[in-house]
Amino acid sequence: MLKNFNGRPSLATVLKASTVAGIAAAVLATGVPLEITKSYAEAVKVQAPAVPSFANVVDAVSPAVVSVRVENRVNPVSDNNDGFSFDFNGRGFDDLPDDHPLKRFFKQFGQDPNDQQGHQRRFGQNGPGGPGGPNGPGGKGRLRPVAQGSGFFISEDGYIVTNNHVVSDGQAFVAVMNDGTELDAKLIGKDPRTDLAVLKVDGKGKKFTYVNWADDNNVRVGDWVVAVGNPFGLGGTVTAGIVSARGRDIGSGPYDDYLQVDAAVNRGNSGGPTFNLNGEVVGINTAIFSPSGGSVGIAFAIPASTAKDVVADLMKDGQVSRGWLGVQIQPVTKDIAESIGLSEPSGALVVAPQSGSPGDKAGMKAGDVVTALNGETIKDARDLSRRIGAMQPGSKAELSVWRAGKAQSLTVELGTLPADQKDANADDNNQPQQPETPASEKALADLGLTVGPSDDGKGLAITGIDPDSDAADKGIKEGEKITSVNNQEVSTAADIVKVLNQAKKDGRTRALFQIQSSEGSRFVALPINSQG
Repeated sequence: MLKNFNGRPSLATVLKASTVAGIAAAVLATGVPLEITKSYAEAVKVQAPAVPSFANVVDAVSPAVVSVRVENRVNPVSDNNDGFSFDFNGRGFDDLPDDHPLKRFFKQFGQDPNDQQGHQRRFGQNGPGGPGGPNGPGGKGRLRPVAQGSGFFISEDGYIVTNNHVVSDGQAFVAVMNDGTELDAKLIGKDPRTDLAVLKVDGKGKKFTYVNWADDNNVRVGDWVVAVGNPFGLGGTVTAGIVSARGRDIGSGPYDDYLQVDAAVNRGNSGGPTFNLNGEVVGINTAIFSPSGGSVGIAFAIPASTAKDVVADLMKDGQVSRGWLGVQIQPVTKDIAESIGLSEPSGALVVAPQSGSPGDKAGMKAGDVVTALNGETIKDARDLSRRIGAMQPGSKAELSVWRAGKAQSLTVELGTLPADQKDANADDNNQPQQPETPASEKALADLGLTVGPSDDGKGLAITGIDPDSDAADKGIKEGEKITSVNNQEVSTAADIVKVLNQAKKDGRTRALFQIQSSEGSRFVALPINSQG
């Protein structure tokens, strides 16, 4: 440092030191010197891979999806010519506190039971409930919401598809559109067997946005799907997932062939559509599997191929006409296939043809296995039911059947499936009872069966079952009846043993028992290795 003559720092030195000190103070005060601002890290930013967005699909299809409100008539507590009057333990409606449950209930639906003018408008002489209105007679009956579901337009002139179980108990229907518009709907037809129904709204010349069916052949497990509907009455709600499985049988009927999807589906989604990413309907949401009552990711939808044909019939005739064969059938298990000499457990096993039915007239017999229809292989009993049902009554069907170890062909002219078809019953003609052979009964005991004469002389009554036997494992129960073995009628234990011995000579390891119970008839294959 430079010093003047008396040893003190020079003025230039002091000024320079002061400037440096000032800069240092400024740095300490701001903490952000200009020279180091570029060294700070940037905020986290991740470049995500491209994922599908459902927004375009939702924008396109939402106007075609509706909420379905189902209403029914509920009789009033009391009525007179002037309107309704209510008495809640000596108090009128207006005397109830605002938070009273009954008051909240009526206000939830925008109703005031003391609104005489409203009563006359809706339920009086000229209202819907009066003699001149559609909800009569006598104006006795107030329309109340009793159910809700979903649906979608399938044509621009107002046809709506939904579930039969949504509308089955309704007397009036309202379609609530995506924009909140409410339109009265008329029930055109319903089909309980496939759980489908069609409604129609009058748009007074308005053209509605509608959607098309997807091609089932292009639907694959793992495809993205979007479900749109009205869960819990919330209104238009969108969920997404994938097709989890195809061809699901959930035990709801002979035409079960559901798509399984994992998009969230809940109460109120019934009747609503599941779309592919092209905005086409791949299925109609119908049921869920849920221990809790809410969505657990297992929902079932009627596939487009099934719905398309049924909906077309309902729109045309209000009902569905199905072909009818008139035979009780069951699946062919591996054991059954082995017992009758079939190389594979496929086809539909005829348990009993109904007397006078098309199948009976064509010569079908109990124990026949239908292996093909019009040259196309039959996979199982459900497959045969669906294919026959899809054919028109009066059409000819060429059946390939496996009978007594050989393939045969039968031609059947299909009838019309009755509205309430029941299984065929056994013949009621009695036959004389025949004595049993103790040695034969001992042989049957090796199968786990104890038998005795049947009450009507036809077949053998099962009087006991060994709980550790194959017969018990196959579900055979005491009180049921054996009517045939390997398609040969039996009425004594000796008859059964004779058939079993012949089966062993033919190299069979199992025999086909026809079991009759109060619930109908079925076939069960039992092992015969231990029989002498």
